[in-house]
Amino acid sequence: MARLIEIAEALSLIRHHVWQPCESERVPLLESEGRILAEDVASDVDSPPHDKSLVDGFAVCSQDFVNQTAVTLEIIEDVHAGQVPVRAVRSGETIRIMTGAPLPVGADAVVMVEQAKLSNDGRFVTLHAVPQPNQNIMRRQTVMQANEIVLRQGSRLNAAAIGLLAEVGRSHVTVFRRPCVAVLPTGDELVPCHQTPGAGMIRNSNGPMLQSMLAAAGAVAVDLGIGKDSIDDLRRKIAAGLQSDVLILSGGVSAGVKDLVPQVLSELNVQPVFHKVNIKPGKPLWFGFQERKDQGGTETSIRHRTFVLGLPGNPVSSLVCFMVFVKPLLSLLQGITEPKELSTEVGHLVGDHSHEDDRPTFKPAIVDWTSNERPVEVLQWHGSSDLKTIAHANALAFFRSTKHYAANSPVDLLRL
Repeated sequence: MARLIEIAEALSLIRHHVWQPCESERVPLLESEGRILAEDVASDVDSPPHDKSLVDGFAVCSQDFVNQTAVTLEIIEDVHAGQVPVRAVRSGETIRIMTGAPLPVGADAVVMVEQAKLSNDGRFVTLHAVPQPNQNIMRRQTVMQANEIVLRQGSRLNAAAIGLLAEVGRSHVTVFRRPCVAVLPTGDELVPCHQTPGAGMIRNSNGPMLQSMLAAAGAVAVDLGIGKDSIDDLRRKIAAGLQSDVLILSGGVSAGVKDLVPQVLSELNVQPVFHKVNIKPGKPLWFGFQERKDQGGTETSIRHRTFVLGLPGNPVSSLVCFMVFVKPLLSLLQGITEPKELSTEVGHLVGDHSHEDDRPTFKPAIVDWTSNERPVEVLQWHGSSDLKTIAHANALAFFRSTKHYAANSPVDLLRL
C-alpha cells in the first residue's frame, strides 16, 4: 500500500471497482432537472404529426406561379394552429394558414403574409413571390417518428431534454438515484464555522466545501459533523457513514501520529484499494470500499458497496482530489460513462511559468473561457491551505512535468 501510484492508474482502479450505478427510480418530469436517464425513451408520436406551415401566409400550388411574377388567388378558407383544413387547394385558389397549422391537400408551398396584398373585399389575395415546392413547409416526421429513440440511457436531463420528454408524453421518467454521500472532516483542531476558533484551532471549511461540491455533482450530502482524533469517535461516525453509498473523509489519512482513519477503516472491514497518489496537492488520497449483502439476504443477494475516499485535510488538497477522483466516481454511480483518462481542456499561458516540483501539480488559475486561445494566468498561490486564492480562480492549471513553460505554451485545465 506504500507505492505511489499515478493519476491514470488511480482513476482506472476506481472505475474497476464501481461495478454498477445506483438503482433507478421513477420521478415526476418537473423533478428530473439534472438527473441521469436510466432508460431509453422512444417517441409515441410523429413530429410534426402532419405537414405544417412554418410561417403565417397562404398555402398555394407552386405550379400557379410558373412564368409569373405575381398571382391573384381566391381565398377559400382560413386555418389556424389547432384546426384542420376541410377543403383542398386547387389551381387559382389559396387557403390562409397560420404558423404550425396543417398544410391543406393540394398545396405544396406557403407564401409569407408579408408578400401578400388583399383585395378590398378580402376574398382575393395577390402574392408577389414565386414559391418553390416545399417552401416554408415542414413535412410530417421531419423531426422524429413514432417509436424512434429520442433520448438514450445516460443522458443528463436539461431544460431542452425535459421539453422533449413532455412532447413525447412522459409525465414521469426513470432516472438513476442520486448517490448518498456522507461527509466527515476529522481533526481535534476543527470547530464549526459559526464558532470563533481558540488557540491552535481552525474552522471546519472542508465540510461545507465538500457538501457544496457534492450538490453541484448531483449527489445528496449527509453531514456527519466533525470526527475527533480518537478511535472510538471515528469508529462510531465512520460506521454511520458506511450506511451511505459513499463516505468522504478529510484529514487523518497521512502519516502522522493521529492519522487514525486507515486503522479504523480496517477494523470496520473496509478493503483498501490504494493509498497515496503521485499528485500535488492530494498525495495522501486513500480509496477503498466496504462490501455487504442486503439485510436478510441470501448468498445470492445483490451486493452493496460503500466507497470510501480519505482526502487530505488541507482544503485545497481536498478540493483537487474531489475534482480529479470523486467527481468521476459520482458520475459512474449516476450512470454516466466517464473518459478513461483525466478529462481536461487546453489553454495557453499568458506569461512564462516555471514548475519545479517533481509531482504532477494542479495550480489555481484564471482563464478567459470566451477566447478561442483560452489565455491562462497562473495565480500566486500559498499552498494547499490557501482557499482564498482558489476562491478567486476559475480553473486549475495542470503541470505534468518539471520544466520551464514559455509564454503561449499549452497547458491542461480543469474548470472550477
